[in-house]
Amino acid sequence: MGILIGAATLLLLPSCHHKDLYMEEEMTSQLQVVFDWSNAPEADPQSMALYLYEEDGHNPMRFIFSNKTGGLIKAPFGMHHAICLNADNTDWARLRNHENIETLEILTQDASEIGTRDDSSSSIPRPEGTENERIAATPGMMWGSRTNSISITPHEGMQTITMYPQEAVCHYTVDVYDVSNLEDVESSAVDATLSGMAEGYSHGQQSATDNTATMKFDLTGNAAQRNLHGEFLTFGECPTTVAKHYLTLYMVLTDGSKWYHSFDVTDQVSNAPDPTHVHIIVRGIDLPEPPKEGNAGLKTDVNEWQPINIGLQM
Repeated sequence: MGILIGAATLLLLPSCHHKDLYMEEEMTSQLQVVFDWSNAPEADPQSMALYLYEEDGHNPMRFIFSNKTGGLIKAPFGMHHAICLNADNTDWARLRNHENIETLEILTQDASEIGTRDDSSSSIPRPEGTENERIAATPGMMWGSRTNSISITPHEGMQTITMYPQEAVCHYTVDVYDVSNLEDVESSAVDATLSGMAEGYSHGQQSATDNTATMKFDLTGNAAQRNLHGEFLTFGECPTTVAKHYLTLYMVLTDGSKWYHSFDVTDQVSNAPDPTHVHIIVRGIDLPEPPKEGNAGLKTDVNEWQPINIGLQM
């Protein structure tokens, strides 16, 4: 059910109570919602969402703004708590436990296939201890903030709610140097995963969630420079759960053979100078050279993942 209110659209969430759906005129007040971007001056979302919860943290109403600056809404009298987050470019997002402000979480979808289309997350080789982690897609850009104890009263005059969104994701960069025979990789994009990462972000707690997932991302190869490079977003490490972080590469060569290797990058992730901008560096992968024409007898079993030989690591 949608109700157009000023510059915002009110969307009633499926699990919300349906009392006061029409918000009688005498029981509501007009509010000016302002998104102040002083905490993220370079942010440029195309739309914003405001979740307005009752004083007990339940019964949310969601208002959508078709801009980043805010607008007018009508809301019922009383004490409220609010969460805001960008509403654009969110095809990757899954909303969970939104009925309570303390439990509202954003997750990502399950990752697409890894290596080849006939490989599922249960069949690919994974580092010991990470086999039960969900393989998840990486998040998109996200900003958000929370404001408590907003009193909406029937007094005359315009009331204003000011929210201060800030970046809620972390930027990760991965560089793999000294990769031999990279020209024999079937695709310029190489599948990779990073284990032990936070599965989602709790907007109510304004922190990453405490359950782990393995994030899947792509690396782009440069055969001439013998390196692989990738950049992606994550929710960062879990606040209290201690997990190992393994960077695993999955490569399919031109002959159809499949190769992998896992690097323990826990120290680089957990001790990064800036946990919101992490740079992972590994080096030394000796990919086998596919058999030349006429030497088919040397071809390895293309149906099984084979471990990659590793040279000097950093």
